[in-house]
Amino acid sequence: MQKHARPNSARTEPQTSPVRITLLTHSYWPEHSPPQRRWTAMIKEFSRSGWDVDVVAPVAHYPFGRRALPRRLAGRPFGLQDGQFTEKILRVPYLRHGNSRAARLVDQCFSAALSVPAGLLLTKPDVVIVTAPALPSLLAGYALAKLRGVPLIVEMRDAWPDLARDARLVQGSVKSAVEHVVDFVQHRADLVVTVTEGFAETLRSRGVRRVATISNGLNLDAIPVLDAPDLERPVFEALYLGNHGESQRLEVAIRASALVGDSMHLHMVGHGTRRRALEKLARDLKAPVTFHAPLHGEAMMERYASADTCLVSLRDDWKSFETTVPSKTYEVLAVGRHVTAMVRGEAARVIADAEAGDIVASDPEALAALWRELAADRGRLVRNGDSRQWVKTHAEYGLLASRYVDLIAELLGKASVDTR
Repeated sequence: MQKHARPNSARTEPQTSPVRITLLTHSYWPEHSPPQRRWTAMIKEFSRSGWDVDVVAPVAHYPFGRRALPRRLAGRPFGLQDGQFTEKILRVPYLRHGNSRAARLVDQCFSAALSVPAGLLLTKPDVVIVTAPALPSLLAGYALAKLRGVPLIVEMRDAWPDLARDARLVQGSVKSAVEHVVDFVQHRADLVVTVTEGFAETLRSRGVRRVATISNGLNLDAIPVLDAPDLERPVFEALYLGNHGESQRLEVAIRASALVGDSMHLHMVGHGTRRRALEKLARDLKAPVTFHAPLHGEAMMERYASADTCLVSLRDDWKSFETTVPSKTYEVLAVGRHVTAMVRGEAARVIADAEAGDIVASDPEALAALWRELAADRGRLVRNGDSRQWVKTHAEYGLLASRYVDLIAELLGKASVDTR
């Protein structure tokens, strides 16, 4: 299971010798995305240690592939921008794109290539950190660390290159090239950080020497405690909030809702490459499903409050997902709603350890049967707060950032000894 920081180390004292970090990421504030949520929280804690962080990121254009924010927020190419805390953000250009996977990859390659000269414009850091799964960023991070002559930390937020094999994203010799590139950078990084212990063990078994786990998480203080759902409610309401892509296999949930019928309603919040296909499937089946645009803040919490159960889903035919925990899992645990979990491996263990709900097979009939049972016995929807306590103990960002600080300080200390 995941290794976590000590509770009493959530706040670190300012360092006598401040550390400077250059972070390469494909998405950052003011966007709302998994790397943004993770690194906004981490940098907030790093700043309390007196550390300086320079972020190299594209002009904000997530998730629609175009700039939707005012220029003053989205940033200007090669312009320096103040972040929310003490960090500085250096923006690089991007290429407009839609939902096409190929177009997104071209955009990522373009921005990653420009991140290297952009990084050289900044004050020399003590360490370079690159966060994936924007795979082109891995090579950019490796090149920048080499040119700067500083250690490299590679953060793998997904199980690459395993996920590429499962998803059949690339074929033949091209696939082999992708795997070789990822393996090359992972084996030459001074530290690889994973978000699950299962994938950390996988990398260790492949000979990656320095691997540590810093799970995803959240700021618990920002998540209110919700009242229990109404026990007399006539319509059972399920909620899915997150990415609508191939990885989630949300067709199962739509088919299950059609089987249950009008006695339930499924709300699906988010976006992704499968969104239009899912909308069409729901129309064809006349399923009781409503699709919503991405929600944040108060609007998101209102949607959580209206739900009887929250769905966490990953397809069960990709082996890499046995060592994957969807980042939204921690938020669902924190709000304290019953969880309907169509997951395996480490994600299933987290749900079970947190006593958060029911784990069910990725099958429409099985899911529909569970939802009928929950609607008939609504007392099962009332939770005892154990899942929120689990988050406080294992996945609160203050604890996770403290562990990150310790790892980086240890790495830099070793690097200092090694180069004498």
